[in-house]
Amino acid sequence: MADHSFLVDLLGAGLSQCQAAVDAHGGVLAGLFVAGLVGSPSHCIGMCGPFVLSQTMARLEALPAAQMREIHRLTGAALVPYHLGRLTTYGGLGILAALVVGGMTDVTGMRALSALLLGLAAVFFLGYGLRKLGLALPGFAGAAPRQEGFWGRTLGRVTRPLFGRPVGWRGYALGVALGFLPCGLLYGALAAAASTGDPLAALFGMAAFAAGTVPALLAVGLAGHVAGRQWRGAVGKVAPVLMIVNAGLLALMAWRLLA
Repeated sequence: MADHSFLVDLLGAGLSQCQAAVDAHGGVLAGLFVAGLVGSPSHCIGMCGPFVLSQTMARLEALPAAQMREIHRLTGAALVPYHLGRLTTYGGLGILAALVVGGMTDVTGMRALSALLLGLAAVFFLGYGLRKLGLALPGFAGAAPRQEGFWGRTLGRVTRPLFGRPVGWRGYALGVALGFLPCGLLYGALAAAASTGDPLAALFGMAAFAAGTVPALLAVGLAGHVAGRQWRGAVGKVAPVLMIVNAGLLALMAWRLLA
């Protein structure tokens, strides 16, 4: 009975911590989800869409035609292990960034560091939105970095064997590895998550960002490039405006930290 009471108290304390993190940084979490949702149709489809398509095809080809059912097509396109792997990497990077920022803030006592990171994320999202409207901030490319070079070749060697049968732990490992791909949108999300200085809040923030990217990639997996283009065209009309609004909200949060 004592052990049961201890576990209940421990669970309650954990839930309280989670609620406190969400209450304190709810604006950043919501902003990261919106960034993933509106940024993924034009960014993630082009960058990660081929990985999703190749996994979906590999999973379906491994299933005999006589056993093919619609549920297999849906579950194959969902790629749950792959997305959980991405979430693991994003969450781990967010926790690490928040620990560094939190430690620096504790030592220096400066909230300005968190405000600076929020401002950096705001500038990135603003530049991304303006670029989609045919404009550009001076010196801001907004595109994802090229994947050539040592890092891209290393990831290619690590992930190539996993594409043959990307199910179960292989799909999860593939998501973990590909989560380290250089990605400009991810850098902005990490800056916003790190600004919290709270590892738990950063984990939730990066999980929200990852969740926001899933619908566009799910559309690609379900119906291939055709659905991906349709999703991109529909959301692409409003995505720049939403991204600019999101940048304004993050900038406002940064200003309030300094006020």
